Amino acid sequence: MPCSLRAILLRDLILGVLGISAFLIHLGSDLWAVSQYVLSGRYLWAALVLSLLGVASVALQVFSWVWLRADPADLHSSQLSARCLALLHLLQLGYLYRCMQGLQQGLLVWQQEVPSPFDLAYADFLSLDISMLRLFETFLEKTPQLTLVLAIVLQSGQAEYYQWFGICTSFMGISWALLDYHRALRTCLPSKPVLGLGSSVIYFLWNLLLLWPRVLAVALFSALFPRYVALHFLGLWLVLLFWVWCQGTNFMPDPRSEWLYRATVATILYFSWFNVAEGHTRGRATIHLVFLLSDSVLMVVTWVTQSAWLPSGIPLQMLLPVGGTSFLLGLGLRLVYYRWLHPSYPWEPDQVDGTTAFRSLEHYQLPQNRRMDHLAQNFFSKARDEAALPWPGEVNGVL
Repeated sequence: MPCSLRAILLRDLILGVLGISAFLIHLGSDLWAVSQYVLSGRYLWAALVLSLLGVASVALQVFSWVWLRADPADLHSSQLSARCLALLHLLQLGYLYRCMQGLQQGLLVWQQEVPSPFDLAYADFLSLDISMLRLFETFLEKTPQLTLVLAIVLQSGQAEYYQWFGICTSFMGISWALLDYHRALRTCLPSKPVLGLGSSVIYFLWNLLLLWPRVLAVALFSALFPRYVALHFLGLWLVLLFWVWCQGTNFMPDPRSEWLYRATVATILYFSWFNVAEGHTRGRATIHLVFLLSDSVLMVVTWVTQSAWLPSGIPLQMLLPVGGTSFLLGLGLRLVYYRWLHPSYPWEPDQVDGTTAFRSLEHYQLPQNRRMDHLAQNFFSKARDEAALPWPGEVNGVL
């Protein structure tokens, strides 16, 4: 095996171990917080943490199980039987099994003197699914948990050691998932190199700096008006769900599971940008940014007009400049990334009756993750009208 390939495989194995460790550490911090809330008599807070954990875990198992059922029967020949897999997912262990399977396949490839092309492609197939599941878990559990903990800290006026630990692990997990997902999309483009260190840092920073003001805005709203935050989330979530439906997503293998995907994407869009359809990414990203910014400004106006102080006595004037500065820095870095670091991908879709047709997995000689390929083509492809120009058009996504 070439030394460069062996080094890359070893790096991926280390990152996989770190990813599983981060997941387990964050899970432990949530259960630690639940036990402390119960011991202190804060049963509502404990119930909210457990509810977020339960909803996210069930959604992850459903996604994992549906994808396994949709994959070709001979692809996962080394897996457990269907009954054992169903039992693992029922016990909420399907995601961890996926992670362990990915590590096992990566270790198998790393130990081979001359890696098999099939084993390499299959390891990549598994890692892409894990990256997608990690992203879903981040926005269904880690980000809401971070918002809840911040709201509790702002309302109580103090942060316990287990809360600080949960905040740190949440930020670490969110940042890891966002960067890992983008790097996974980049691997779906065989003509493009792996995302470099500089691009990774910029992408990581602008996502984190734009996500932080949104989380802070929702946390402040939850601390000041805890009775209305659920109504606020539900109202915006329905609007975002309708928007996702209008874009005609086609990610899952059947219509019923597609609605689960759309509901998950709507939750992601409540906090951050996520592209789900091909075409002009710039226009949709701008609309979404303006929508979230307007909603955050409305919440700020509500805080200022209703109450200038949190229940703990913390003045809002100390927190608003922090959020505004973070937003401006994140927006600037986002412009830098899309102007100089965002890759183009001259992908030409196959046309069948005026629609885009993607080749099924059976038509490939090696395993290829059609789900992530679909998202990568949406994220990196040129708009159709720009691709048809005789001169190089503007890269889709460049601001």
